[in-house]
Amino acid sequence: MLSWKQSHVRQCGKGGKQMAVKDHENGFLTKDEWVKIGDLTRQCADACRIDPKFYEQYDVKKGLRDLDGKGVLAGLTEISEIKSMDEVDGKRVPVEGELYYRGYDVNELVRGVLADKRFGFEETAYLLLTGKLPNARELRSFCSLLGEFYTLPKNFVRDIIMKSPSSDMMNTLMRCVLSLFPYDPDPNNTSPENVMRQCLQLIAEVPIFSVYSYAASSFYNNNDSLVIHRPQPSLSMAENILYMLRQDCRYTELEARVLDMALVLHAEHGGGNNSTFTTHVVTSSGTDTYSAIAAALASLKGPRHGGANIRVMQMFDDMKKSIDTRDDAQLADYLNALVDGKAFDGKGLIYGIGHAVYSISDPRAKIFREFVEKLSFEKGLHEEYELYRRVETLAPEIIGKKRKIYKGVSANVDFYSGFAYRLLNIPVELYTPIFAIARMAGWSAHRMEELVNAGKIIRPAYA
Repeated sequence: MLSWKQSHVRQCGKGGKQMAVKDHENGFLTKDEWVKIGDLTRQCADACRIDPKFYEQYDVKKGLRDLDGKGVLAGLTEISEIKSMDEVDGKRVPVEGELYYRGYDVNELVRGVLADKRFGFEETAYLLLTGKLPNARELRSFCSLLGEFYTLPKNFVRDIIMKSPSSDMMNTLMRCVLSLFPYDPDPNNTSPENVMRQCLQLIAEVPIFSVYSYAASSFYNNNDSLVIHRPQPSLSMAENILYMLRQDCRYTELEARVLDMALVLHAEHGGGNNSTFTTHVVTSSGTDTYSAIAAALASLKGPRHGGANIRVMQMFDDMKKSIDTRDDAQLADYLNALVDGKAFDGKGLIYGIGHAVYSISDPRAKIFREFVEKLSFEKGLHEEYELYRRVETLAPEIIGKKRKIYKGVSANVDFYSGFAYRLLNIPVELYTPIFAIARMAGWSAHRMEELVNAGKIIRPAYA
C-alpha cells in the first residue's frame, strides 16, 4: 500500500471527497491536516445553519425576492427598466416582457441598428453611459476614443497574461483587471471624470484580456499554437472579438452582426441582478474602479448568474445522446425526466427556461432567436435550431403541469446564446467572458450612477 506522502489522491472527510494530500514540501496537505480541516468545516456548518422558519418569522425575503418573483426594492436607477408584470385591480398580472435602456425600448434600438445596417454595441454603451443616443459625429468620436484604449500597457501581455495562464477565464479576467491598478497613474481617484476614463478603458480592454487569456491557456494547457492579433480601431467590438479570436482573422458579416446583437442584449439588465447590485454595493464603499469591476466579475463567474448558457449546451448534448430528438414523444419524455430530476444532472431544471424577473416572455430571447435562426441557415444547422424551438414550445407546458408556477415561464436569452456561440465557433471557455464584455457597459453606467448620487454606504440589516 502507498504511504500518504506517496499518494496523489485519497478519500478524506465526510462523503469521501477526493483530495490531494501530498506533504507541504510538494505544496499539499497531509492526511491529518485534512482531517482537522474536515472537523472544523463540520463545526462551522453546524454553527451557521439557520432554521428556515425564522425567515418567515422575521419576514426575510431570501434572495431579496418574493415567491412571485417581485424583488425587494433596494435602490433606484435611471439606466434601465424591466417590465414583466402589470397591476390590474390591485393584483400583479404577468405580461409580455419589456426591456428599456435609458427609456428606449430595446426592440426600437435593434430596429434602428438593422435599418441603418450598422453595429449596435458601441452606441448602446454610449446610451447607457450618457442617457442619450449619439448622432453620427458623436458615435464616431466615441468609437475613436475607445480605439485609443486598444493598446495594453507595456509588457502587460507578457507579465500578466502569458506568465500565469489559467483554464478559468473569469479568474484570469479578474486578475487582469486588478493588475491594471499599478499601471494607472491615478487609480484611487473616484472623481466622475477619472472613473469615466477608467470605465472606457475597461470596456475596450476586457475583450482583449478575454481573447489573449484564452490563447495563452490553449497554448500552455492544450498544446495549441499561439496566435495573437492586435485589435483594429476601425472595427466594431463584435468584429474585433472575431478578428482577434480566429487565426485567419476572417468572419462573415452575419457572424459579426449576431455577436454584436448578443453584446447589445447582454449590455444591461437593471440594478438588481447580482453583478450589477454588487457593483453598486462595492462602489458605495468608495473603492477604486478596478476593485469594483473585479467584484462584479466575481459575481458573474458564479454559475447561478453567468454560466446558464453553458448548462443549456450541456443539457442539449446529453439530450442528443440519450434520445432520438426527431421523435416528439421521446423529446417530451426527456423533458419530463429533466423536471423530475431523472435526467442530465438531476437538478430538476430545464436550463434556459424561466427567469427571475420575466414571466410570459424575455424580450431579449425573442429578438436574439431571429438572428440565431439566420446564422443556423448559414452554418447548415437549421435542423438543430428547430430542436431548440420545439423545446422552447414544450418546456413551459411541461413545467406548468408539474410545478406550482407563480408567474409563468418562458425561454430566456441564455437559451439561445450558447447555441449562437457554438455556431460562431467560440470556445465554451469564453461564453461567460463574452457576457462580461457586454455587461461592462452596464456596470460602468451603474458605477457612475452610484458615485454621482453620492449616497451612503449600502448596509442592509441582519437580524
